Amino acid sequence: MGPTGCGKSKLSVDLASRFFPSSEIINSDKIQVYRGLDITTNKILLQDRKNIPHHLLGDFDPSESHPEFTPSDFRSSASLAISHIVSRRKIPFVVGGSNSFVYALLAKKFDPEVDVFGESISDLDSVFCKEMRYACCFIWVDVSPPVLSEYLVKRVDDMLDSGMVEELAEYFADPGSGSVSQCGLKKAIGVPEFERYFLNKGKDWRISEEDDGDVEKKRAYKEAVRAIKDNTCQLAKRQLGKILRLRDAAGWDLKRVDSTASLRAAMGGGGRRRVAEIWERQVVEPSVKIVKRFLMDPLLPNVNIMQHIRIQLPIVKELDSKV
Repeated sequence: MGPTGCGKSKLSVDLASRFFPSSEIINSDKIQVYRGLDITTNKILLQDRKNIPHHLLGDFDPSESHPEFTPSDFRSSASLAISHIVSRRKIPFVVGGSNSFVYALLAKKFDPEVDVFGESISDLDSVFCKEMRYACCFIWVDVSPPVLSEYLVKRVDDMLDSGMVEELAEYFADPGSGSVSQCGLKKAIGVPEFERYFLNKGKDWRISEEDDGDVEKKRAYKEAVRAIKDNTCQLAKRQLGKILRLRDAAGWDLKRVDSTASLRAAMGGGGRRRVAEIWERQVVEPSVKIVKRFLMDPLLPNVNIMQHIRIQLPIVKELDSKV
């Protein structure tokens, strides 16, 4: 768990690929479940997955009858994925920043009509279901907010350099981009911010640094980019607030690791080797210790299924075989 940009995906793949091969990852990002806009939604690159199977990552194709992937959809789909993974004697990792999805999956009693993260909720103790369907090892990858905001601004620039605008141009050029069946992807940060730009410019959306003729076009482009950066940073703040609510109100035992130094080093040009050393020392190694302690707990249910596994993130074990 953790806010966008903290390093959740990298940590899960690092642990899964380096410490035990019998593991699979279930994506719990509510935008990344949709097929398409891989750069804009910041899906982990295929080569960075290191041959670890990923589930619910770009798998959902919306339709007129089923336009959106809801928390209830995630509860049923992720539960099925967990059952299949465990039946193959492998370990499921649930990784992503959509805490509403994670809560929907884990709460023993889940009411889709109640937004437990809503601002209007006054009695937090009563609204959360504190019984869980799985025994879990939670790892919360935390980052200092100022450092994370600086990193997210840089990440947006990197996404733009990687072809985000070109990807969005293709999306808006598709006549179906405005249909009901695309309401999920339309919520991805980058789509609403650039919508007016592409609708106004049409095929004439490209900007040349040498061309000073269209000042208004450049202004509109810069406004869209600035909005993406601001909204990404605001998303991270909201995600952190939800994590704290799950810890304090729902009573989830979140084990915190800190990736601040690693992100700061990455932005400061400390060199790939030094960044890797910091990441290993301050994020990977503490996570390994956390998970080992979890797996050694003799009171865990179904330990015999996992006894040959040493590490997992986050780890889920079925408390009810009927779930």
